[in-house]
Parts: sequence; C-alpha cells; structure tokens
Amino acid sequence: MKHILTIVGARPQFIKAAAISHAIRDLHSHELAEDILHTGQHYDDAMSGRFFTELDIPMPRYNLGVGSGPHGRQTALMLSGIEEILLNNRYDGVLVYGDTNSTLAGALAAAKQHIPVYHIEAGLRSFNRDMPEEINRIVTDHTSTLLFAPTQTAMQNLRNEGFDNKHAIFSGDVMLDNVRYYISRLQPAVNKPPFILATIHRDFNTDSPQRLEAILNALGDLVERFDTDILFPVHPRTRQKIDSMGYAPRTTRIRTVAPLSYLETLDAMRQSWLVLTDSGGLQKEAYFCGRGCVILRPETEWVEIVNAGAAILADADGDRILEAAARLKHTSPSSPTQFGDGKAADTILRHILQ
Repeated sequence: MKHILTIVGARPQFIKAAAISHAIRDLHSHELAEDILHTGQHYDDAMSGRFFTELDIPMPRYNLGVGSGPHGRQTALMLSGIEEILLNNRYDGVLVYGDTNSTLAGALAAAKQHIPVYHIEAGLRSFNRDMPEEINRIVTDHTSTLLFAPTQTAMQNLRNEGFDNKHAIFSGDVMLDNVRYYISRLQPAVNKPPFILATIHRDFNTDSPQRLEAILNALGDLVERFDTDILFPVHPRTRQKIDSMGYAPRTTRIRTVAPLSYLETLDAMRQSWLVLTDSGGLQKEAYFCGRGCVILRPETEWVEIVNAGAAILADADGDRILEAAARLKHTSPSSPTQFGDGKAADTILRHILQ
C-alpha cells in the first residue's frame, strides 16, 4: 500500500483533487491511500469548506489555516507547515495541482526532502512573467518527478524546456473527468431565459481601478445591447475592491451573489448563454459545457479553446468584450477531444503506481 499526500489550498484545486480522490476510492483503494492537506489559502466556508462535502471527497487530515497575505509571507508559512508534516509522517509521494502558492510550497517542501512530486496540470504557460501563477507553474514543473500535462500544447511546452516523455506525460484533463461526472448528477435545469455568467478575481483586474471599472461598465453595456440578465458571483476580494470604488450596478439585471459552489457553478453555466471570466478553470468548464467564453485577460494558458473558436480574448476592453459576446452568441463548442478521454485521473494514478 502506497501513501500519498494531496496538497490543496484554493477552489480549483479542491475540484481537481475530487477526480483523483474518486479514482483512488473506486479504482485503486487496494494499492493507494490518500491524505489531504489544506493550506487554508481559501479559508472561508463559501470558498473552501463546503466544497469537500459537496464533491464527496475526504475532509482534510491537515489544515494549516494560512489565510491570505503577501505572496512571500503566505508561501513561507505554507512551506514551513508542509515541511513539518512531511518530516513527521512517511509519504511515498506528494500530489500538487495547478499554479497557486499552495502548489509551489508543496512542490518545494517535498522536493527538498526527496519525496516524489507529481504535478497535475503541468506544462501550462501564459508566457507572461508578470503573473505570479506563471512563476509558480515554472518552478513547480522543474521540481517535479512526474508532470501530467492536460493537453498536447502543454506537452510541447514541457519538451521545449527539456523534459522527456519519461517525466512528462499526456494525461488529459481531470476537469473534464469532473464535468462529465457531476453534470450528469444535477437536477433538471430550470426553464428560464438564459443569462450571462460573469466572474472576476485575478489580481491584475481587481487591483486596477481602471481595469475593474472598464469590466463592470461592460457588464452594464451587455445588458443593454443583448437584453440579457447577468449572474455575477462576487469573489470576496473583488467585493472589497468594488465597495472601495463606491460602484453600484446601473441596472438590477446584474445580479450580484456570493461565490457559488462547484455544482452551483455547473448548474449556472448550463443555464447561461455566455461566460465572461478571468478564471482559467472557468474557461475550460464553459468549453466542456458547450458555452462560449469571453476571456477578461490579454492571454490564456488554454490556447486550445481560443483556437477552437469557443473563446475570445477581450482583456478589460469594453468594445472588445461586446464584440466578442456578439461573435460567440450563437457558438456551440464541439466535443473537447484535445483534453483527453475523461479518464485522466485513472491514467495519472496508473503512472504514479508504475
């Protein structure tokens, strides 16, 4: 029996970890045991606690309770806490996900103790070093033992950086596993007019009053131009920034709500006609649900979605956002075969065991 530690800290990682936990439970329970460590990067119940119950995955054995803070302080606290747990317990490997400070801290702590590191969602590159996530991705990949790439583009990025096929493996995307698993378990959709689902949480959008105001104004313009409602789940940090600006929606048709759970997000997405987001995960989920996506960033790691015509980069430019929405209004993305076969978690675990 091999014992692995899964390290998570933010909403996207809880969701990705669910696919792995289900595959361990359903397919590999006789040879793999898993403990979950939650760094506490997302620490309120809306952003963290209820995900474990809703996704039917084990509650974390460890919770560092790090909370928010500057990147250096947050990462240092995580690194110290993870190191102590690894020193006091025997693990055969550590699983990290994506590109957050939790990912970086987990990879560094394990690698320094010569514990194999398995990076799920490896090889993504925005080629924008101003993004903290880009630094996290690169460093994590170069300290990992096995790198599981969700797409062939990610595989090529890893090859370009010197990784061979022994260490870099095309696994497909665990998020596709999850969307197919959970969407089949949702209640039938409520019959009501479709709306736009919008989210904003990236620092470079929320910390710039000019960018944030341009996006918020574009939401009002979308309502008027397309005679549509907008559902706007507001991240806690985004709420704080909006309140500090003194901004109020110009129409009641922009409905601001607390952050949605994963299943609530999937349900909202399937009832929407368009998604606006700066979230990498939501871009893919929109694609997997057959919805067009306006990306509120100048670049994306998920170039496959843009190349398929299912998403458009609009940045924080109001005119480009409106133009992209018009182009995507009648888009119905095809099956996302470039993200694998929906069995990525089993593929990953088989390679780890080998």
